Amino acid sequence: MKKKSFTLLLSALLTMSMLAACGNNNNGGNAADATKEPAANSGTDTAATEKPAEPAEPAKPTEIKIMLPLNTSETPPDTIKTEVEKLTNTKLTYQFFPADTYEEKLNSSFATGSLPQVTYLKNQTTFLQMKEAIKDGQFWEIGPLLSEFPNLNKLKPEILNNTKVEGKLYTLYIGRPLARQGIIYRKDWADKLGLKAPANVDELFAMAKAFTEQDPDGNGKKDTIGVVDRNELVYGAFKTVSSWFETPNSWGEKDGQLQPEFMFQQYIDTMDFFKKLREGGYMNQDFAATSKTDAVNMFTSGKAGLYIGGSMQDIDSLNKDLIKNVPDAVLDTHSMVASPNGKFAQWMIPGYNNVVLFPKSAIKDEAELKNILAFFDKMMTPEVSNLMYWGIEGTHYTVEDGKAKAADNKELIEREVKGYKDSVIGESETNGMYQPYNVLPGRIHAEELVLENVKVGVADPTAALDSETYTTKGVELQQIITDATYNYMYGQLDKAGFEKEVENWKSRGGAQIIEEYNAAYKK
Repeated sequence: MKKKSFTLLLSALLTMSMLAACGNNNNGGNAADATKEPAANSGTDTAATEKPAEPAEPAKPTEIKIMLPLNTSETPPDTIKTEVEKLTNTKLTYQFFPADTYEEKLNSSFATGSLPQVTYLKNQTTFLQMKEAIKDGQFWEIGPLLSEFPNLNKLKPEILNNTKVEGKLYTLYIGRPLARQGIIYRKDWADKLGLKAPANVDELFAMAKAFTEQDPDGNGKKDTIGVVDRNELVYGAFKTVSSWFETPNSWGEKDGQLQPEFMFQQYIDTMDFFKKLREGGYMNQDFAATSKTDAVNMFTSGKAGLYIGGSMQDIDSLNKDLIKNVPDAVLDTHSMVASPNGKFAQWMIPGYNNVVLFPKSAIKDEAELKNILAFFDKMMTPEVSNLMYWGIEGTHYTVEDGKAKAADNKELIEREVKGYKDSVIGESETNGMYQPYNVLPGRIHAEELVLENVKVGVADPTAALDSETYTTKGVELQQIITDATYNYMYGQLDKAGFEKEVENWKSRGGAQIIEEYNAAYKK
């Protein structure tokens, strides 16, 4: 209210009070007497002199403890957390644990009943490990509640279905593009050697060989290799190259029933491909024991030319570190690699790379659960999701053409934002956060290829199916196949030896998994 208006109103109220006092006091009286509050039984109209109501107390912040894996070397400061708390009226306690040891911490916390109210898993494998506990009723079912939260209700049903356990929903998901995988390669090396991006698996092999034998860095030494890989069959190079050989995505249909990927000839062909690469010296010899960090360091030091696997979007960080060591290096991305039959295929994830669960041991009742879900509902607003994913506008990013352009200080973003970025629920289509504004040509190319990948994408037919044996023994049994796959590529097993390990897998529970998945598939 303007000052002049306030003065006029106050004058009018005082005048009315004085007139009322004169009319009820034969002795007159002074102004001080006239403004006294009348007695309760006087019958005088006191509307003009009543004290204004006290403002309502602000709602008490919801206290929430959150456990999640940390994919950086340092725990982030509270810079982002403090702003999130203001926007969501919460008091948040984040328990960050290093991603490399997160499963161990997750399992120990679960065993001791000390999981916090909000528990992020590490990946789809840890979700598989938790399925038995979910079936046992140790986590809250949230499916029936989502309709009460308008933003959570926007999550994609097809992805939610892929996280259901026995038809019930217990999780919120962290969304990811369906098929981000491909090649990040040294375009400057390829240009120097007169090579184009590989159109098929034979040309991919030829590029790896040329990058090893033809001195692409021009230093006169034989000190480069074609492919650098790591000890990861899914998010390393193996599964991506396997899809280019037309191997099914985890499971495929053969002889009228679902069978695991390693029972297909294309899986054998992929192992032969990597065996030849290793025997020729065209990739790092100890890839089965190479960590992701070491693989990245080998690539960014300028010693390797092909980085194949989980996300072409990693080109930004790889480029940043590579040009520190090789200022003239140029990277590009590629994913359209045809099979020996001339066909294109890309394996797809189920639309998420992680989920969050709500332990009953930490959340006492449905009312508390709803308060926590209300926080996630606010997280799925553009204001909060942009803050958690991109950081503070003007500090960590700016807006260009309606997109988020990350600041040049990548170390600041990594330190202050990355830890929270990995926890944002949904994806830009559902939470409204900014798409990235890219300037690196290879990254722009990668975004185009991600869309192309989906057009030839192959889904895992078991993503939404349940197998009790797979839930209880799947991780353990997969180790048999993982070891056999590496031993084959290292030349320590022949085809007969590998098939013997497959029979071992079947005899120890694999045959039952096949039976259970097929029973669920035919329903």
